[in-house]
Amino acid sequence: MQTPCAHESTGLQSQPPPEEQNYGATAAHVRQGPFVSASRNPPAKRQYLIAAVLCYANLINFMDWFIVPGILLNIQKYFKLSDGDTGLLQTVFILCYMLAAPIFGYLGDRYNRKIILGAGIFFWSGVTLGSSFINELYYWIFFLSRGLVGIGTASFSTIAPTIIADLFEEGKRTTMLSVFYIFIPVGSGLGYVLAASMAHVTGDWHWAFRVSYLLSLTGLGRLFPFSSPPHSSNISHFFLLTFSWSFVWSSLGLTAMAFVTGALGMWVPVFLYRAQVVQGLVPPCLQESCDSSNSLIFGGITIGTGILGVIAGAEAARRLRKINNKADPLICATSMFVSAVCLYIALMVAQTNILSTFIFIALGELFLSVNWAVVTDILLYVVTPRRQSTAIALQILVSHLLGDAGSPYLIGAISHAIQHKNAHSFQWSFWSMQYSFILCSFVGVCGGAFFLLTSFYIEEDRKESQIKQTSHIEQNRLQNTQGSLCGTLVTPSKGCSLWR
Repeated sequence: MQTPCAHESTGLQSQPPPEEQNYGATAAHVRQGPFVSASRNPPAKRQYLIAAVLCYANLINFMDWFIVPGILLNIQKYFKLSDGDTGLLQTVFILCYMLAAPIFGYLGDRYNRKIILGAGIFFWSGVTLGSSFINELYYWIFFLSRGLVGIGTASFSTIAPTIIADLFEEGKRTTMLSVFYIFIPVGSGLGYVLAASMAHVTGDWHWAFRVSYLLSLTGLGRLFPFSSPPHSSNISHFFLLTFSWSFVWSSLGLTAMAFVTGALGMWVPVFLYRAQVVQGLVPPCLQESCDSSNSLIFGGITIGTGILGVIAGAEAARRLRKINNKADPLICATSMFVSAVCLYIALMVAQTNILSTFIFIALGELFLSVNWAVVTDILLYVVTPRRQSTAIALQILVSHLLGDAGSPYLIGAISHAIQHKNAHSFQWSFWSMQYSFILCSFVGVCGGAFFLLTSFYIEEDRKESQIKQTSHIEQNRLQNTQGSLCGTLVTPSKGCSLWR
């Protein structure tokens, strides 16, 4: 004879437990039991539509990052800033960005992602518009505005990759992450192009920020409602992240990448300009609006090498994984070593051959871009899905704290210190920047070493992550099955009793 609770259990068994629904890439590896009858993914068209919106938002995000470097000479002259103070602009932006990232990572693992994304885009675009009206006497407000933009962009960068991981299984996930990360260099390059073009067309660099605001509003209007992940208060998984050596070493490798890209993104157009002045190819900038051709060229290089690099990295990872389980960190290590060599050669030939400088800078950026999607994929399969937003936030905090939060300021400060100790001249202005940039090549070699260390642990950590996810799903299935027989949800502490 069946009890009433046995009849009630049939309805409960037709739905998966909340934690068992798809919230990450690793779920693809878990064989689901007879309790799951619903489809794992939403309709394919909606998947790709959401991914397209996120890619556009990523484009605008990184355009805002690199508007300032694209018109750096104009801003430096307008506010009368030294090299050290100018480098601090990007440092303020990155510091606020990285400090806000853990907050948004925590929220992204627990609350509605659409609201967080929409509020972040609305906030950073509004501040960007406001910064275009700041008077030259109030340079500190301009610094503050860049910090506020960093807070807004943190909301997007911590959440968007995990949404893509939710939408696609492992095979397509790498491809879609590659497409998503292509828009990092594309957006960065377009930031230079937009800034330089607006300064040239209007004769006023402030218009670059105003056009960026209009583009951000377009992205805000296209946000779609995303599924919210389940609430979780189990913070022990957060601390377990630090014991995954693959996560630790790959995060340090990403930190080295961030250090180099932050310094290059801020100072390369200025470095190229000083090299051209020393060679007599361009006159010194004495008027209010400086020549922005280097920003346009560097922006184009960033776009082209970014697209090629991300595609090449994803394709190399796809092919090499079939023959070597350590392929991902080995690809990252190789690309970092080659990039460091190319950047060093670019610095050495800058005073004599500007064309060769452009070529080796392009090669250096190409090999740096190889790593973008691959590093994120490493994180997604060594961290359990329910902690991926938190893991990305932690990685952002570390990589920016030790990476591009300080590198623009550090390069500028070293350059300023060298100039201060020597006679003021265009030659020493160039040499000071050249000597300070050598630090980037050294950090690039360190990044390659960190990725090599990642390869020693990647196989073990990936298996451990899959085991944890499988164990967690089986535990929740068992608890909900027992709860359905009792007519109530079972918790580990209270258990289940049919006789009361």
